[in-house]
Amino acid sequence: MSQLFVKIPRERIGVLIGTEGSVKDYIERKLPVKLNIDSETGDVTITLRKDADDPSLLFRAKDVVLAIGRGFSPKRAFKLLESEDYMLEIIDLRDILGKSESDLRRVRGRIIGRDGRTREIIEEMSGALLSIYGHTIAIIGDVEQVSIAREAVNMLINGSEHSTVYKFLQRRRQELKKRRFELWEGSSLLPRSG
Repeated sequence: MSQLFVKIPRERIGVLIGTEGSVKDYIERKLPVKLNIDSETGDVTITLRKDADDPSLLFRAKDVVLAIGRGFSPKRAFKLLESEDYMLEIIDLRDILGKSESDLRRVRGRIIGRDGRTREIIEEMSGALLSIYGHTIAIIGDVEQVSIAREAVNMLINGSEHSTVYKFLQRRRQELKKRRFELWEGSSLLPRSG
């Protein structure tokens, strides 16, 4: 029997469980796992059910639990269940800035922006989802989306002007659109068998 252990903030346990257990039940229905949640400690044990044949599903469940623990709403965290191409990346600001609360607050503010506008722009331009929670920045998206969002966040952490970050995002968005169009155009030119 395969198991993983995850710890999430106690104040996020209620969100993970959901109204009358709805979120926990949804995760257990979508993936062949059982969640054992300790609401006192924030410890979550994820166990792969005996009928499961793919151990990687244990890691997908772990990512969903961690995403909710790092501030995503269940609806946004469930994006990780929609496609195997989606991933979760967590940037721990303490690893970069140390434990100074004033530095953490300042950088979180730069990433969120006035009225949440910077976070919205990063999401819109990269296609990724962001959650700024406590000392972490969590990102959900495909590999390219996460890469673009991570780079924008790192630029802000390192003190780049917001306008510079927005120009970077605009440029990367155009490159991504062009590349995806070329892939689509190339596939539509392929001869059809039949």
